[in-house]
This record gives sequence, structure tokens and C-alpha cells, in this order.
Amino acid sequence: MLVSVCGGFISSADFDFPSAHISNGLIDATLYLPDADRGYYQGVRFDWSGVIPQLTYQGHSYFDKWNPNPYEAQLHDNIMGPVEEFTPLGYEEAQRGETFLKIGVGMLTKTFDKKYSFAERYPIQNAGKWTVKTAKSQVIFLHELTDDSGYGYIYTKTVKLTKGKPELVLEHRLKNIGQKIIETSVYNHNFFMIDNEPTNPNIKTSFPFDVAAEGKNWGTIAKTEKNAIHYTRALETGEFVYSDGLKGFGSSSKDYDILIQNLKSGAGVRITCDKPLDKFVYWACPSTACPEPYIKITAQPNDEVSWKIKYAFVVDK
Repeated sequence: MLVSVCGGFISSADFDFPSAHISNGLIDATLYLPDADRGYYQGVRFDWSGVIPQLTYQGHSYFDKWNPNPYEAQLHDNIMGPVEEFTPLGYEEAQRGETFLKIGVGMLTKTFDKKYSFAERYPIQNAGKWTVKTAKSQVIFLHELTDDSGYGYIYTKTVKLTKGKPELVLEHRLKNIGQKIIETSVYNHNFFMIDNEPTNPNIKTSFPFDVAAEGKNWGTIAKTEKNAIHYTRALETGEFVYSDGLKGFGSSSKDYDILIQNLKSGAGVRITCDKPLDKFVYWACPSTACPEPYIKITAQPNDEVSWKIKYAFVVDK
């Protein structure tokens, strides 16, 4: 795997992993950088760019280590922040020993004749090339991959803090430079830990539509009421809440509008996107509560697609 880094503000002293620190005077954030040998995250589930272990605004913190398991670089969910996962390409067609694509990770080897599992540690066959450029208030990640399978892309993800505003923006561009169509979906897991508040009645998630949900521990620990998700009590060790499809959103990008609040501390964040929702998963454990909005991505050979997600941080004084 080849990685090149350009610019300044690179530091690993505080976190013992390759990292970058950015600030716009309102928000301060730390990002972990992709590195196959020394990187904090070396799993094959999530896109390696945009891992944020720390972000603060007005004395409030928004991300931290939520996973209680011992640290393992290749553990699939050993990751923090507003991290993204693309659904796999070519997995069903691949035979055992052949490869399939995970955008933001590379070409992986199919090791078993069974359904794809995000928890499997599929070997990386072709990791592509990462280039990282940093500045005072942004980090640009570029992942370029070409492969004999016919898949190829140039993926650019810019994580930047808006000047003069308490806002984080994730800008994406994906250019298909291969011979095969890229048709996938991508979601953000949003591992928020607002002021390290456990998942309990102080955590509220609201939407611009009346929301409904079914699944594990819905109607008991978690409840939907009009346009919001509430908790009746704190989640205990080993418990989780899960729905594989929140209901109520429409076909407009206006419904991709999520407000997550810590009612105890007053800190919150509003998430919006310029693409409509395709699917909406929700998952929570005792340390984090995660709305997971999906969008569709399609790029014919030589085509480029782009999308943008904004995080507006708020404090209710």
C-alpha cells in the first residue's frame, strides 16, 4: 500500500497514530489518517478516510472511543466519528479466492462461500493508493484504485470546518475510471458520544417526519413519538437497540435532516445531506446511539458523482 502526505499540521504525538489536527477557531478536531502499517483503523468494513476520535465545540465533546472491546487495529468496528461504509461490489459474482470491492478500502478476497458479513476480516488483495493533504481547517483524502477485475475509481473525501460557523462538512467525489459500473449505497454510522453521555433518556434524535420503527428492543427501551426517538431507560451492558429500516421519510433530500441532542448538557448536532434517503438503519448500545442514513451511488465508466453531508453543532444554553 502506498501513502503520501502533503501539507502541514500532521501529528501523531498525542494519539500515537498518524493524525491531523484541524480548527476554524470554533471547532477543534483530530482525524486519524489511513495507514496500512501504523493506522488506528485497519479493518475492511469502513472507509479508511474521515475517522474522527475527537471533536469539541464550546467545551462540549462529540466523539470518543465508544467500543468497550480491547483495541485491535483490524477489528471491523474499531473506529470513531462520522464514519462511512460502502456496500460491497462484486461479492455475489466472486468465487471463493476471487476478489470483490469495498470503496475506501480496496479489493478484498472472498474467503468463504457464504453471505457477505461486515465482521469478516477479508484479506486485502489490492489496497490502491492513498494521498492525504492537510491544511489548517481541512483534510483532503484521495484514494485511487485500478484493478484487473475491471473496477477502478478515484475517490476524494474532504473533511473541512466551515469558516466562521460551527459546522463540519464531508464533501465526496467518486469518479469511475474502470470498465464496470459502480452501483452501490453508502451510509454514515455516526458514532456520536455527546459529552460521553450513555444511551439513556437524555439522548433524543429528531427528524422532519413522523418516524416509526420495529426491531430489537423497540417499544420497550426505545420508543418513537411523532418525529423523534426517545429512551425509556438507560441501556445496560450487553443490551442494544436495532431497526433495519426506520419508516416515514419521503423521496426528497429535505428528509435527510437529523437532530441528535444530549438534553442533559444541551449539546447537539444537526446532520443534513444534498441526496435523498434510500434506507435508514438505527442502532444503539450503552455508549453510543447511531442513526445510519443510506444514499444510493451510481457511476457509469468515466462518470463522476458527488455528494455533501453537513454537521451543524449547536449548544442550547
